[in-house]
Amino acid sequence: MTLIEARGLGREFFVPKRSTFERSRTQTALAPTDLDIVEGSSVGIIGESGSGKSTLVRLLLGLDRPTTGTVTVDGRPVDAAASARSLHWLRRETGLVFQDPYASLDPRMTAGQIVREPLWALGIPGDHRERVREVLAQVGLEPEMGDRYPHEFSGGQRQRVALARAIVHRPRILVGDEPLSALDVTVRAQILDLLIELRRSTDLTLVLVSHDIGVVQNLCDTVVVMKDGRIVERGTTADVLLHPTHEYTKALLAAIPVIPGASGP
Repeated sequence: MTLIEARGLGREFFVPKRSTFERSRTQTALAPTDLDIVEGSSVGIIGESGSGKSTLVRLLLGLDRPTTGTVTVDGRPVDAAASARSLHWLRRETGLVFQDPYASLDPRMTAGQIVREPLWALGIPGDHRERVREVLAQVGLEPEMGDRYPHEFSGGQRQRVALARAIVHRPRILVGDEPLSALDVTVRAQILDLLIELRRSTDLTLVLVSHDIGVVQNLCDTVVVMKDGRIVERGTTADVLLHPTHEYTKALLAAIPVIPGASGP
């Protein structure tokens, strides 16, 4: 079943004038795009900086208003211009993990308060304190760590807190916008293993924005390749990474450093 459907989805931004005599113009961040994401799938969106990856995700989540096109989630239209309260249904369906675990957590709140916030904001019924303890354990943290503040955690632990916040309300869709890029190699491997385990133990649909093709290879069954605001190639991970057809995809794969004697993607 198609869970997320985008049709003709596009986004343009006005470029400010640099002088009185310059004409107004717009810049295309995302050309009109069609995209279907099947429930239970894991989709990786790859491309260089400025390719439109994050713009596409923001539009899918109703965090930005498209210039053209529509988005539906589980058959319901997403209206980014609607009030925050009227989009509660969408926020319940989605969880988001940001790139920087240092900047995405409020330093004035304890980890428990940070994780519990979506439950309160979305009006989720039940014992919030017990749910927070449960989800902290699920991401590999001691429940007692909920009393600590973000500065008391390592980078990997902070990203575990961010992940706990993203899944505490049991969303159907988990979106990661470069969730591993700010972490060192060892911690990145730990969080990657955690995401793999979460996929195995839940029915999450995963949408992962990443420039790290190795992460996409390990986590995603489908790959979307973007360049200059357009999808230039899409398909199963094996097909796209092993048998790319577009020259840009071939260039991305060729740019991956390879250790002599090691196999590539």
